[in-house]
Amino acid sequence: MAKKKVVKTNAIRLVEQKKIAYHEYSYEWSENHLGAAEVATKLGQNPAQVFKTLVAIGNKTGVIVAVIPGNHELDLKKLAKASGNKKVDMLHLKDLEQTTGYIRGGCSPIGMKKLFPTFIDQTAKTFPTIIISAGKRGLQLEIAVGDLEGLVQGELVDLIE
Repeated sequence: MAKKKVVKTNAIRLVEQKKIAYHEYSYEWSENHLGAAEVATKLGQNPAQVFKTLVAIGNKTGVIVAVIPGNHELDLKKLAKASGNKKVDMLHLKDLEQTTGYIRGGCSPIGMKKLFPTFIDQTAKTFPTIIISAGKRGLQLEIAVGDLEGLVQGELVDLIE
């Protein structure tokens, strides 16, 4: 029987290159169910521990990345304050792949085209590890919060409503 070939994403390549411990999860996905809370259910994981990656544009800094628990909403005012902007808007979905190299439902904070300022919601530190997108729909990555912080030069801040 042929062994199933695993496709390495930029996120997984970067984590392996830096010799960071991680765990990979794969699951069946559909266009209608791309939310992090739904992913948590499919993986049998705590929804507060499965984080989603959102990309925004600040009026001063340009592109910024927010990593928040999948069962919460991003507070744009808190992101603006944390990132040194007066105003922050979500990046248009049509610009996501060109800006980050990732598509909706498969956007990882690790391995984007550029290292954008990244802000991770402070609730992440209540867990030893969090689960984030591995850079492809149907693929998640569990990583220690400190390792993620170092890899994306992230900052832990309050970001949720």
